[in-house]
Amino acid sequence: MNLREYLHFLSYTKTLEELWDAHCRQMEKYGFVRLLYGHTQYRTETSLGDPEDFVILTNHCQEYLDGFLHSGLYFHAPMLKWALKHEGAASWRLIGEMMASNVMTSQERKVYEFNKSMGVTSGYTVSFNSVSMRSKGAISLCAENDTPQDELDAMWEEHGQDILLMNNMAHLKILTLPYNAPNRSLTKRQREALQWVGDGKTTQDIALLMGLTPATVEKHLRLAREALSVETTAQAVLKASLHNQMFVMER
Repeated sequence: MNLREYLHFLSYTKTLEELWDAHCRQMEKYGFVRLLYGHTQYRTETSLGDPEDFVILTNHCQEYLDGFLHSGLYFHAPMLKWALKHEGAASWRLIGEMMASNVMTSQERKVYEFNKSMGVTSGYTVSFNSVSMRSKGAISLCAENDTPQDELDAMWEEHGQDILLMNNMAHLKILTLPYNAPNRSLTKRQREALQWVGDGKTTQDIALLMGLTPATVEKHLRLAREALSVETTAQAVLKASLHNQMFVMER
């Protein structure tokens, strides 16, 4: 797809699966074969929140995800630190410059060595505009293992603005689509009960509306809290809303 066709596609796609498949194929045209998108709504000064609450989209292999994401290496990644302080796009040339200047911490060097062992050595990072203090999104665009960074930088000089636009628009679309975090998805009944709570209904009201007993409604709300790993129903409504699991249309 050309730029216009891709933006048209983004405007009308209805699932993350469709969007991510198309985005990976679109970025591959520019030499970026492995992508890692992440977004959090739970950022603080010292944390990005529970990784299980992140919106994560990737085509990296499981071995890389286990080492980089699940083990916590990501938190010390130099390009992630850059993304938390900046917006826009940055060449991974920055990593080489840090190595040459010998300014990396031991933890950053560990990330560097792991990425090198996995062939994640040349690419770009795009940091998206944040609309609140607690939200942050970014995407890592990794090229083939043997692609020189100089070659990528030359390509970016020619096509970078289009690539940046496509990634920004994909990010904005992702924010509007339902996302079911692993082990944190809601059943239809749990979602419906939370929706009525969000509308200000009492347990007795919800029981009448759903044709259930108050005890069954409480059970659905309890299971929703457990699924979303929160303590209160108000927190469950908020988290479900942030992941666009509220008031979704059945496909």
